[in-house]
Amino acid sequence: MSRIAHGGKTVYGARVGILMLDTAFPRAPGDTGNARTWPFPVLYKVVKGATAKEVVLERGGGLRQSFLDAAADLVREGADGITTTGGFLSVFQKDLAAHVGVPVASSSLLQIPLAQSLLPAGKRVGVLTVQGERLGAHHLRAIDVDPTTPIVGTEGGTELTRVLLNNETVLDYERAEQDMLQAGEIMMRRHPDVGALVLECHNMAPFSRILAETFRVPVFDVYTLVTWFHAGLVPRDFGPPGSAAGPRDWRER
Repeated sequence: MSRIAHGGKTVYGARVGILMLDTAFPRAPGDTGNARTWPFPVLYKVVKGATAKEVVLERGGGLRQSFLDAAADLVREGADGITTTGGFLSVFQKDLAAHVGVPVASSSLLQIPLAQSLLPAGKRVGVLTVQGERLGAHHLRAIDVDPTTPIVGTEGGTELTRVLLNNETVLDYERAEQDMLQAGEIMMRRHPDVGALVLECHNMAPFSRILAETFRVPVFDVYTLVTWFHAGLVPRDFGPPGSAAGPRDWRER
């Protein structure tokens, strides 16, 4: 049997391209921007000048074209799908997808409808975000999500929001964890019908387990989004039916 490889890329084997904000704050495993987070190789592209503060407080400001250009670069370099390092970038979802012509998963907020479909009647999804006062209907409508979805931010805490928005270079993860738990407690107190959490911020996945264990609800974050996304881009190859052959990892398309 002949084995044929298809070209047209610069880099092979990394199907997901990640648009990075231009930041200096720490990124532990679990954060989108830490390459050790992913069980598969990824491509990174820093969008120069794209600060967390501008994306969160100014809805991306004048960064739209910069994100479109960087996404196109990732596709040229080899990415078959694009994601980002910020849930607030849902505002660019449709523009990015139209521009690059490959699947785009801009924001962990895209998981809200799926998570909602898993819940029993009378339960709904709640969102924890880095800035509850700034995440609103505009970001949800941009990805066709119910704008009445409950939202609680960590800005009332002492660590996480401050460090990320001010681009500080030291982050106390124990204090940040307390900020996350505090936001979760507020969510459950205000909205006792919440049966699942979606974490908007793509830096929050390191806290997903403690949230799930504390509040006894499923938690969906950027890790669940991108691993699901990657699984669709690269379906597992089980070999021919009835064969003991292993996955045919040599095949590139």
